[in-house]
Amino acid sequence: MLFGSAMMTTNALDNTDDTIKDIGDNYRASSPLAMGVGHVNLNNALEPGLIYDANAEDYVNLLCSLNYTMKQIQTITRTSTYNCLNSSSDLNYPSFIAFFNENVTSSDTKIVKFQRTVTNVGGDTSTYTITLTPLDGFKVTVMPDTLKFTEKNQKLNY
Repeated sequence: MLFGSAMMTTNALDNTDDTIKDIGDNYRASSPLAMGVGHVNLNNALEPGLIYDANAEDYVNLLCSLNYTMKQIQTITRTSTYNCLNSSSDLNYPSFIAFFNENVTSSDTKIVKFQRTVTNVGGDTSTYTITLTPLDGFKVTVMPDTLKFTEKNQKLNY
């Protein structure tokens, strides 16, 4: 699944190096929800710099948290060796899942924390600055906002 995270983080621009447009919103710049993970750049995906490690069990735990039945999970995984003892919607991936009650008013505050672990598969010493595209009505903070790696295959959290 390492290649999947590499493809997800390659490019948020279209093939003309312009922002991806949302056809359903009069061709305005797409939000992350409209464009998904962006335009895949296979050349960049071959050397992503960072990868988000996730294994098969992590995906099953996500399916469990989304209330998939064991029959559905077995259909997807083609095995019955998994269980839902460690269900979690927090998959170590470049994207995030947060559920909010539709009855919450704007004066209510809900804090959702996520942790991600990335592995440096780029150069021995690499620095990455985290950028994000917040959605209207949400305040998003990333800590730390810069990751400094001192060796290849080093793992850091943010």
